[in-house]
Amino acid sequence: MNRPPLRERIIENGIRVSAGVAIVGLILIFVFIGKEALPLFTSAEARQEASLSKLFIAQVPEEGEPPSHMWQPVSEMPKYSLWPLMIGTLKVTLVALVFAFPLALGAALFTSEFAPPWLREIVKPVIEMLAGIPSVVLGFFALIVMASTIQDLFGLDYRLNTVNAGIALGLAVIPIVFTVAEDALTAVPQSYRHGSIALGATPWQTARRVVLPAAFPGLFAAGILGFGRAIGETMIVLMASGNQAIPAWNLGYGFRSLSATVASELGEVVRGSPHYHVLFLIGVLLFIFTFLINLLGQMWVGRMNRKLTGRR
Repeated sequence: MNRPPLRERIIENGIRVSAGVAIVGLILIFVFIGKEALPLFTSAEARQEASLSKLFIAQVPEEGEPPSHMWQPVSEMPKYSLWPLMIGTLKVTLVALVFAFPLALGAALFTSEFAPPWLREIVKPVIEMLAGIPSVVLGFFALIVMASTIQDLFGLDYRLNTVNAGIALGLAVIPIVFTVAEDALTAVPQSYRHGSIALGATPWQTARRVVLPAAFPGLFAAGILGFGRAIGETMIVLMASGNQAIPAWNLGYGFRSLSATVASELGEVVRGSPHYHVLFLIGVLLFIFTFLINLLGQMWVGRMNRKLTGRR
């Protein structure tokens, strides 16, 4: 058996080492974050002030008052309910996807199926260039320019709200969804298109009834990646949301997300305090959410691929 050339073996080993370093680094990051959050379960002082019941169950401040979810870590009686932060994170993520996914999918379908080659070479790089814009620039744009326009357009009470932050976040999500979706559509064999057109279908009917179903696993993966990108974004949400920890689903209100909370409070928190450990618990939750979303997405894509190829 002939051994591969030395150059190929070096490249192959380099790839293996790079993958191993990435995996080890990811594991070490999770171990560090988990270690800093562990005192919430092992320290009596931390459990008394920020127990799991106080983090995830509504609290009754005084007798006779209704239960409430509050994030007030700096007060005489600190409150660490994570529900306002989780609601805010889900709100802005859903708004971002509702705004970004149709636009990105439409642009990907246009460039892959209908645009002439010269126009495709212009549209695709321009959209992908959005990924190079720093998130702080998008956040600043949303804070200064978009906030007043969206408030007047929708008649909202507050300048900084979920709609404003969600649209700004959607601008950051569009490039990754567009790139993955366009690659999935382009990967559909040309024979599918030729066969559909030969049977008398129009280009639009071919795209809608043949190309889109064939590329569905890739399109679903694009949505999953966009969701993961949106749920972990920090600077855009921090600047455009108003940073109000309000446990309400009203899109006209401000909110505070999990990632923005860590970014805004970790630099000033007392090291070793319950507040400090709760912020690291938020990091663990974000890590777990992202991991589960990607895992479920891969499982679903694999299932769809097996159905489309006729394999069990």
